Amino acid sequence: MRIRFLGAAREVTGSCFLLEGAGARFLVDCGMFQGGREAYQRNLAALDFGFPLKALDFVILTHAHIDHSGLLPRLSALGFRGPVYATQATCDLAEVLLLDSAHIQEKEAEWENRRRHERRVRTRRERAPLYTVTQARQCLRQFRPCPYDAEWQPASGIRVVFRDAGHILGSAITELWFSEAESTRKVVFSGDLGQPDRPVLNDPTPIAAADVLIVESTYGNRLHKNMADTEAELVAALEDTLRRKHGNVIVPAFAVGRTQEVLFILTDLVRRGRLSPMTIHVDSPMAEAATRLTLKHLNLLDSETRNLIEWQRRHPESPAIRFVQEIEESMALNEIEAGAVIIAASGMCDAGRIKHHLRHNLPRKQSSVIITGFQAAGTLGRRLVDGARWVRIFGEEVPVKADIHTIGGLSAHADKKALLGWLTQFRQPPDQCFIVHGEAATAEAFAGDVRGLGWSEVVVPKHGDTREIGWRQ
Repeated sequence: MRIRFLGAAREVTGSCFLLEGAGARFLVDCGMFQGGREAYQRNLAALDFGFPLKALDFVILTHAHIDHSGLLPRLSALGFRGPVYATQATCDLAEVLLLDSAHIQEKEAEWENRRRHERRVRTRRERAPLYTVTQARQCLRQFRPCPYDAEWQPASGIRVVFRDAGHILGSAITELWFSEAESTRKVVFSGDLGQPDRPVLNDPTPIAAADVLIVESTYGNRLHKNMADTEAELVAALEDTLRRKHGNVIVPAFAVGRTQEVLFILTDLVRRGRLSPMTIHVDSPMAEAATRLTLKHLNLLDSETRNLIEWQRRHPESPAIRFVQEIEESMALNEIEAGAVIIAASGMCDAGRIKHHLRHNLPRKQSSVIITGFQAAGTLGRRLVDGARWVRIFGEEVPVKADIHTIGGLSAHADKKALLGWLTQFRQPPDQCFIVHGEAATAEAFAGDVRGLGWSEVVVPKHGDTREIGWRQ
């Protein structure tokens, strides 16, 4: 048995792991690399595994976020014909996310080719999209939904169970059992783990045992603020901007997961009288679709969230939530000088409608930007968090005069304490533990903390590393 680390190794994006064992060859996740000018070239080269893609038997998808699912349409277009296994909610969300991603790929290729033409840049060939909407639709036909907490068998000698990871709707911890002759090995992928005691979703499911564990470390070197402090910071930022400075509040947010959590928290704060009633503009057709899917899967939400949804239905103006679909409506939001709360994707500010709202509001000291999620190195959001005074948007230099608030307590990822708490629920240390999905320094620091639990074989793999997993006799 062996595992090859093809992404999310000493970095956060591009999650992809190739496993070979029990006569099968398959991927866990097939995510897109994000951030930085080299991302497109990395994504072009990412699926060169050294064998025909039709030789892959299947893919297991832990959740729908693009850094885990975003190259699946390209995988399919280049020859993969097997099934993609995921929870039902992940299958639903992937349809929204992958079609949107394909649309972005087409538009970015079109924009880049137009720019080259206008600048008379000589090139042998035009830039092609990583994949098209048509190819994304074809890939979605390969998805196969699987329930939580029920065992299924994708191939002879391999058994799988999905457990709730509490990260976004449908996110799954994956338990895998490989059997050959009289030997069995259990491999567990944490996927992305949610922070416990947070609204909307259930806490991550504890796992008792594994021979091999692959665990994320996105926030493995820091602690999130508790919800009380997070709410106080959010209230202060909103009240200061809307009431004192008479400006707008711009909230970059991932359309899936983060937008729904922000809507929940703002609604709850209004319900409790900590915020005045307001109108929230959700400028993302994908976020609207994801919100509708969230309401479709009420059984996956915690009881507090279900109660709040019922309250909001009885008080639809507290707050008033307006979903923006048409481009003209989105553009009209930029005519508002004060009092607007605008939530828009993408969460790292590198694509989508959020860039237009930032271009109009960053130069205004009356406005504020509230950062609610992880910002990968090389992204526009990361530059804002790091204190940039000027940023480039649509080829223009834009001054940053608006206040930038980073609300770390809203992260959908478990922090250091929560990750270690999840690990301590294993009855004994796995034979091997691989630390992934964290920037290099973060992953190394977290590995040290895991060793502090008494776990001996803890490794931070590099991109492209292959590790053997021995059979237990």
